[in-house]
Amino acid sequence: MKEINIDISKQTSNQVNKYLNYDFDYVIMVCDNAKETCPIFPNAKKIIHWSIEDPAEFEGSKEDRLKVFRKIRDQIKDKIWNFIKVSS
Repeated sequence: MKEINIDISKQTSNQVNKYLNYDFDYVIMVCDNAKETCPIFPNAKKIIHWSIEDPAEFEGSKEDRLKVFRKIRDQIKDKIWNFIKVSS
């Protein structure tokens, strides 16, 4: 992410259950596993599923893995920009 000037160094992972009772306009799930295993967000106005490959599951050299992570990062970025255009 640093390559595209996004600092995620202070980001943390949180348990999804922490957010079940929050009001969301959108919940976007980004992998098939999440679609099958994530809990229901009862207060979400809309739930969207994007089937995106999990780059952590890719096996190969360090350079090949980095290429896959970059590819997935760019796919997510493109989907987000498209979502913003369509939703606004």
